[in-house]
Amino acid sequence: MSKTVKFRAQRRCAEDLVFDIVNFIVLTLVFLIVAYPLYFIVISSVSDPFEVAGGRVLLYPKGFTLDGYKEVLKNQGVMRGFFNSVYYTILGVIINLAVTLPTAYALSRNDFYGRKTISIFYIVTMFVSGGLVPTYLVVRQMHMLNTVWALVIPGALGVYNMMVARTFFMANIPGELLDAARIDGCTNTGFFFRVVLPLSGAIIAILVLWCGVGHWNSYFSALLYITDRERQPLQLELRMVLLQNTQAPNMPLTDDFIAERRRLEALRDMMKYSLIIISSVPVLVLYPFIQKHFVKGVTVGSLKG
Repeated sequence: MSKTVKFRAQRRCAEDLVFDIVNFIVLTLVFLIVAYPLYFIVISSVSDPFEVAGGRVLLYPKGFTLDGYKEVLKNQGVMRGFFNSVYYTILGVIINLAVTLPTAYALSRNDFYGRKTISIFYIVTMFVSGGLVPTYLVVRQMHMLNTVWALVIPGALGVYNMMVARTFFMANIPGELLDAARIDGCTNTGFFFRVVLPLSGAIIAILVLWCGVGHWNSYFSALLYITDRERQPLQLELRMVLLQNTQAPNMPLTDDFIAERRRLEALRDMMKYSLIIISSVPVLVLYPFIQKHFVKGVTVGSLKG
């Protein structure tokens, strides 16, 4: 190897080292910026609220206490809302998959007549909608107010999710498989359930994650359509608990009143952080099981189309 080639190789190695160091520093800073607020919420939820309010909780808990979690768990409305949200999320994801996957597969088939025209109609709905008032009137006319169907039926088909799933089917389900299945006497329905779905674990996992997080975090639909306290999801219960704890009692302006107001403010802060942790647990538990499919499902489902 000539001296020139060796010099270029050494220079390239030095440049790579500098590039790696800079990347490591930048990504570490980004990670800390993103992770620290989450870490702060965790340590604040188990710290003395007066220590948190005084800005003395930075790196570790101070005045360790679980009173915030105890107050949350003692609240029957919060626990009822938690189980309601679990039920709404599971049912909503099932309906989303039952509607999205067959639609996406049908539009991915080259022999499906009119698929391009139908796809255009779906895409138009991403930019043009009926609006809030017409949607509410439709839900009311269908007698779905104060029912679970008002939360899961109007958004049963997400057009973006359907387009990603359609692209995944186009890229991963070759026509030769369909021809082979037809030779064996398999129908279109049988081919979808016996061949397509078993080969689509990645995109199914992604849809479960997207739809599940969407249903779990949704509150506006419930705010519009659910007035029965017994059927309200967790998000509305959390809102109600926090609003209740911000209301000071009717007391004369005395030392006792000031002490009571401080106690309520401390209780509100404790419950605020504890509620954030409790409401985030299901998503944090779900993600590790789906993470291995995430990259494949998103990239393959979005590159082609």
